[in-house]
Formats: sequence, C-alpha cells, structure tokens
Amino acid sequence: MLAKIKSIGLFGIKGYEVKVEADLSRGLPKFDTVGLPDASIKESKDRIKSAIKNSNLKFPINQITVNLAPADMKKEGPIYDLPIAVALLCCTEEISCMNISDFTFLGELSLDGSIRKINGVLPALITARNLGHKKVVIPKDNVNEASFIDGIDVFGVSSLKELVLFLNGEITLEKVESKKFETIKHNGILPNDFCFIKGQYQAKRALEIAAAGGHNALMIGPPGAGKTMLARSISSIMPDLTFDEALQVTKIHSIAGTLDPKEGIIWQRPFRSPHHTTTVVALCGGGRNAKPGEISLAHNGVLFLDELPEYNRHTIETLRQPLEDGVITVARNAQTVEYPASFMMIASMNPCPCGNYGSTKRECKCTESQIRKYLSKISGPLLDRIDLHIDVDDVDYDKLNSKAQNEEKSEDIKKRVDKARKIQLERYKNSNHFSNAKMTSAEMQKYCVLDEEGNELMKNAFENLKLSARAYTRILKVARTIADLDGSENIKLEHLAEAISFRTLDKKYSF
Repeated sequence: MLAKIKSIGLFGIKGYEVKVEADLSRGLPKFDTVGLPDASIKESKDRIKSAIKNSNLKFPINQITVNLAPADMKKEGPIYDLPIAVALLCCTEEISCMNISDFTFLGELSLDGSIRKINGVLPALITARNLGHKKVVIPKDNVNEASFIDGIDVFGVSSLKELVLFLNGEITLEKVESKKFETIKHNGILPNDFCFIKGQYQAKRALEIAAAGGHNALMIGPPGAGKTMLARSISSIMPDLTFDEALQVTKIHSIAGTLDPKEGIIWQRPFRSPHHTTTVVALCGGGRNAKPGEISLAHNGVLFLDELPEYNRHTIETLRQPLEDGVITVARNAQTVEYPASFMMIASMNPCPCGNYGSTKRECKCTESQIRKYLSKISGPLLDRIDLHIDVDDVDYDKLNSKAQNEEKSEDIKKRVDKARKIQLERYKNSNHFSNAKMTSAEMQKYCVLDEEGNELMKNAFENLKLSARAYTRILKVARTIADLDGSENIKLEHLAEAISFRTLDKKYSF
C-alpha cells in the first residue's frame, strides 16, 4: 500500500514542499529511507517504530520504503519524523486517509510517542501558506511561534496518539489563535539607559545618528572611558522593529534554534556580542549544516565587536562583503546557502597596546612601532566601511562624581530616532530596505543633493582628508540622517559638516 503526506523542507531561511511517500511491500521486515536524507532522518526509523508501538498503534511488519521527494534536495533534521509516521499509519489504516491531503505535518517524535519542539517552524509555515496549503500540524511547543502567521489553519499536537484521534474525527483540536505583533512588542525590560552615562556627549550624539540611520560606528579611546557601556546602551534607543523586520529576524533565530518558545517572535532588535576568540564559521555561519552565524543573528539589529584589534585579522576581514551587501553566502561542499546579514556594526578599540595613545589625561608608554603595529590590525578597507569614527576620552572627575540628574534619558533620544526612522520608512516604502545606510546610488542622487556651499565643503574634505569614493558616499548618507533628525528636507551645511567631523580620526590616530 502507498501513502503520500505533505511536509516542508528548509534550505537556509527559505522553504520548499516535500512529499513523504511510504510504500509497504511483501518480504522480510526492512525500513529504507531514500531522497538524500541526513543521519538524523536515517535514524528516525527507530524513533518512529518505538513511538507508534508505545502509542498502542500498529507498526507494519513489511518491507518499508520511504521516499522524500524531491529526491535531488538534501533533507536535514528530525522534522520529518511526524509525516513519516502518519504515512505509515495511513498504510496500516490506523488513520483515515479521506482528508489527509488537506494537512501538512512537521514534528519530531520521542520514543514514548510525544511530539517534540522543532526549529524552523516560522519559515516553514510561511512557505506552506505561500504554496496554498490549508492546514498544518506542528508540535504544541511551537504554537507561540505559529500564532503570528495569518492565512493558514495551524494545529498544535502533543502526542502521536492525540493526532491519530484528531485525524480520525474522534476529538477536535482548536486552531492556533492569531496574535497581533503590536500587542506584545513593548513587553519586557529596557537595556542600559543613556542617563547613567556621565558626559561623553559627542559619543552619545554619534550613536544617536547611528541608530537613526542604521550606520556603522567605531569608538576609539582609552580603557575605562565608557566605550562598552555606550555600545550596550544603544539598544535602548534603537527604533522598534516593524512586523516585516521582526518576521525576518525570527525566521533566522527559529532556524538557528535560539528563539524563545514562550515569546514566539523576536520583538526587540537583536544585540549580538561575540567574544574576540570567535571563529569565521561562528561569525559568518556554516558548519556541517550551514547554520546562520552571529552576523545573521544580528540581522536588523546590532553586532558589537568589543576590542576590535583583538579579533583574528582573517575573521574580521570576512565582514567586508556583508557590510556592503547585507547578505552572507555560506558555501560548503554539499550546498550554498544565502542568509540575510543587514546589521549595524558597533565596534570599540583602544588606540594602542597600553590604551593611552591620544588621551588628554594619561601618558602613553608604547613605542611608535608598537602603536603602528597595533593600529595596522584594522585594515583600511574595513575602516572605510565604518561610517562614524568616534573619539571617546576620559571623563572629568567632577562630571563623573556629579549628583545632578542632567543626563538625557534614552526614552527622549529614542523619540528623535523614531521620528527620523519614520521619515525613512516613508521614503523607502517601495524599496527592500528601511534605512539611510542602505541607500542605493539612484536614491542618493535623489535624496542627498548638496547646494553650492555644500559641494565646496565636500570637495575640500575629500581632498584634505584623502577620502575614497566609498567614504564620500557614506558621509552623504550620514548627513542625510542628521538632516532627518533635524526634520529638514534638504541637507544643510551644518548637517554635512557634522557628518564630515566623524571621519577625521584617521589622521589623529594615523590609520
């Protein structure tokens, strides 16, 4: 007897339809799975057999052949346990096959017949909906993740026995109730607040600009000046995720297995801070199953690299392409997968091994060759891709010890950031990006027009600072963001001058 069951396979963050075909034939008992299954799928026969028997259901004593079509796509993970089990139970007539074609199945089985949580439910459901599937059965532990998808009926089940009773019409299951993203995204505790950081007004202003336009930033200064605290506080002023952005982020975290099942969706912009010993694979993604790395987990959020020169040179150089393109292509022997990687990079570093070079309050003990060697760990091409170069010096004692509550709160800064991002969302509503940092050349010609005085200032800066073409475009993008913060339709001279001021540290530190 032959049974066909629908399921969904994942390739990166994209899905495709998988037909699970089970055939029973006469002969000695045997269980073969074909269709490019990985080791976890080949091992599923033992899980499925025990799950069916421990659910008091009939397991076929036949030659069993299971095919996962299309046969030329590599299948990975335990998500096919449930559809294979359903196909076998249809063959043994434990399940009525009358309306089985209306359903799509995803889930991993335990030996006792319970259905375990799986990764990648959100992209799988979106694929099923786009393919016109009507009903999807998923593990009960994944229902929070499924509750933000409209246009498809989703049922959560906790055991194989419960599913059989449901499919045979002996019990009813409630469809997963839809939730509105707007009702949950503001729940939770805000990260560090800018009001707790004394002084550092220029750095705060630069990070406000970075958050408003999605720009990359590098903070340079002596140890203990507050660079790390400033970077960690940027999450408190980042603009709220739109629903489309949240879905993009959640799909990546769902596949990576880092999604909180209680939340079901990522409602805050990610903040990822990998240690400086991290590897290329951990940062960019890859491994045996080509999983997303830190830069993809930081998509639509912040990637914070503390003590940038301490990272392996080869590791941080891999950031060049994703910083420019917003995607990362992970190529392995068996497959090539593309993951989104549109993140805002915030980095910090000391200017020399002792950390005091350029400080107005501390004496540097490093030799010129030591300083040059330390700074040369950051390549010019990578530095050129960082929009804002921020000088962070020590704070005066009187300011540090002041009891006056005159530091601006993150809540107030965020209002300005949200206002600027709202302008950008309207401006790029017909584009596939949401911020000034991702402007195309055609959009720059339209939105970054300079007057005669602005052109003269830009020309002088270009020649005196020996800027590259890339640095020129990034200054214009930053100036556009400053104008948005100011509520100005045009880029004025003061906006351009401020943007240029964040590219002058190269001379100070002799990069």
